[in-house]
Amino acid sequence: MKKYIVRLTQAQRQFLSDLVHATVASTRMIGRARILLKADQGEQGPGWYDQQIIDALEVGHATVERTRKQFVEGGLQAALLQPQASPARRRKLDGEQEAHLIAVCCSPAPCGRKRWSLRLLASRLVELEIVEQISHETVRAVLKKIS
Repeated sequence: MKKYIVRLTQAQRQFLSDLVHATVASTRMIGRARILLKADQGEQGPGWYDQQIIDALEVGHATVERTRKQFVEGGLQAALLQPQASPARRRKLDGEQEAHLIAVCCSPAPCGRKRWSLRLLASRLVELEIVEQISHETVRAVLKKIS
């Protein structure tokens, strides 16, 4: 038996139907609206099973479960507008480490070199024990963000 059962009112069903056909809503919001419409166990009879929704809408199992839960616990607005809990990735360098990277960039290049390369910068940060390890790609991304 499902723990979170979606039962939409006629007004909610109409709102979600209009939202699905709107051209100004975000893709995420439209997807959640479709999930709720398919999962509805209101007046129109039993809703679809999660696996049917997953197959029809090509979404993940967790997305269907999370949308059901957010609707039951927080209502329609919570299910449609729920922001992501946290960023997908945490930062590789904090502000202090970025400042050290910039200081190294501004310092004279090593002997025999005209300028710093990304790999040289990465290895220098490790030598100075600013970080334990870092890739040249991370150095590039940080420098690109700063410039």
